[in-house]
Amino acid sequence: MTKFKLESADTILMVIDVQDKLMAAMKDKERVYANINLLLETAKQLDIPVIVTEQYPQGLGPTVDVVAQHLPPHQYMDKTTFTACTDGLWDILRQWERKTILVTGSETHICVFQTTRDLQEAGYQVHLIKDAVCSRFDENYENGLQLMKETGAVITTAETAVFDLLKRSGTPEFKAISALVK
Repeated sequence: MTKFKLESADTILMVIDVQDKLMAAMKDKERVYANINLLLETAKQLDIPVIVTEQYPQGLGPTVDVVAQHLPPHQYMDKTTFTACTDGLWDILRQWERKTILVTGSETHICVFQTTRDLQEAGYQVHLIKDAVCSRFDENYENGLQLMKETGAVITTAETAVFDLLKRSGTPEFKAISALVK
């Protein structure tokens, strides 16, 4: 399998810290929600496992409703570290023999970056979905993207990832998902 090719049987979707109090400060949140929801529908259609993290949910609140209502059955973990790569995540990842992780969430330059860096160091291939991550300030967003690219992560978009996973038109999965991108 090449670095740039996505296969649904080898992929996991990760949604990092898309929580009420964090997202309230994000200017691109509606775009991020739409793209995460597109990826969640793709995960449902293609049986891709989903992991959702929440940073200190007692203080920052739960995953925003506009995303939570689209979640398929998923693995959940709360955390207080900025990286999601703790013993809890490694335990979850060992359940599946998959090595590619689509990463979404907030903030690009903090939790998303540290998680991507640590996943890459552990031998996973991250596809960072740049239109499904956000930071409060543009320079932090751009810095996070650059750092993740330097770790070896593939920087891509939701539609690029979705259609790479779908592979072809004419399938029931394609019909269900393509209706969301019109």
